[in-house]
Amino acid sequence: MNETIDIKNPRTGEVDYHINATNPADISNLASRALAVQSEWLAIGLEERCKAISTFADLLETHSTSVIRTLEIDTGRRMLARAETLGVISNLRNWASLAPTLMPTPEWTQGRAKHNFKHINEYVPYKLVGVISPWNFPMMLSFIDAIPALLAGAVVMIKPSEVTPRFADVVTPIIKAAGLQDQLIFVQGGSATGAALIDHVECVCFTGSVPTGRKVALKAAENLIPANLELGGKDPLIITKDADLNAATSLALRASVLATGQACQSIERVYVPNAIYETFMEQLAEKARGVKLNYPDISKGHIGPFIFERQASIVAAQIEDAKAKGAKVLTGGTILSHGGGRWLEPTVIASVTHDMDIMREETFGPVIPVMGYETIEEALFLANDTEFGLSGAVFAENIDAAKAIGKHIEAGAISLMDGALTGQYFDAGKQSFKNSGLGGSRMGVNGFLRFFRQKAYIANTTAPLRLEDFSE
Repeated sequence: MNETIDIKNPRTGEVDYHINATNPADISNLASRALAVQSEWLAIGLEERCKAISTFADLLETHSTSVIRTLEIDTGRRMLARAETLGVISNLRNWASLAPTLMPTPEWTQGRAKHNFKHINEYVPYKLVGVISPWNFPMMLSFIDAIPALLAGAVVMIKPSEVTPRFADVVTPIIKAAGLQDQLIFVQGGSATGAALIDHVECVCFTGSVPTGRKVALKAAENLIPANLELGGKDPLIITKDADLNAATSLALRASVLATGQACQSIERVYVPNAIYETFMEQLAEKARGVKLNYPDISKGHIGPFIFERQASIVAAQIEDAKAKGAKVLTGGTILSHGGGRWLEPTVIASVTHDMDIMREETFGPVIPVMGYETIEEALFLANDTEFGLSGAVFAENIDAAKAIGKHIEAGAISLMDGALTGQYFDAGKQSFKNSGLGGSRMGVNGFLRFFRQKAYIANTTAPLRLEDFSE
């Protein structure tokens, strides 16, 4: 019998949904079903696959109201549930139009050292790709890897987070209506389901925490398959003394607390020149106090509840650690219980240091710790004093000045004159640094090409060498 998992509503704290975990035997059967159609899916060609994905996008748009409503329950937020759903639809269409332009056109290439040889490459997709997605943007991060993999010619199995699984049950009938029920399969469950999935795929894509990412990487290594991992971040924002203070404080607030700070690319550390520190903190705190929770009315306010109740406890512990070590909480700082859900108002923290958990561990909450610095060299040292290297940001006098600083931040993507832009802009290829991930970029050209292996055909244009040609 399959394990039944209770699902809590993040706004009420009540168990109001249940999923049956897909067991290993069922995963094996589903994988076989998907693999049975993969060769046909590949044979129809990229143009026809693009048409199929476009049809899926159209049907998803037709049924978007029910999808948005379900995603709203999963995440406890309305505007972002709508934006996430529409974003997936847009990405489906964008990839369908872009993929044909990215597919290499192989040509015979003459050998450089030995001119009698030539070669041509064939791009062969992985047959079955597994995707394990997180709870913070459950729908978008399920499809961000699945879409290009499908277009490459792979079939895909997705395990969404057991914290936010409702949307997948609503999307599955839409997938069937698009005729993709064998090529794109959702499986529900927890960590055991994810581990079983890895045993049946040729490539795995995972988005989530560093500890779980390590487990996925080890499991993939055991099976000798590639793992594409996008893991945690502790993204810094460096603000310079020449920056527009009003714009800088507004940016720091938005980039830190949007989506309740539950985004990999959220700004989690802010560095400000000591000369403007007090003024910056006053303005930031004033703006933070104006932010409203979307409670009791989900259609009003700015930020929602913690999606995962346990995360509220993690954030609370970080805040208490900072206070015990001398930090000053200027706004927020207390986990609230409204309607059974867990909430936190934007929490601005001053007088922080790098011996505090709030400056070293991933927070994933609406917290803005701000530290002063004397020189840009000091700011860069602090920004790089971390095990993470997902992304970062610089707000300076202009783009050129910001880029000159950003060049020295050890991270895969740097937002210039803004922050957290990787959540808005998907065209730029980027890879994670340090412990923030592994594998090729999920953005840009490589977001598509990483689902292929290169097969080489090497031809000799003259007579083959004989054994005698190698005589001593």
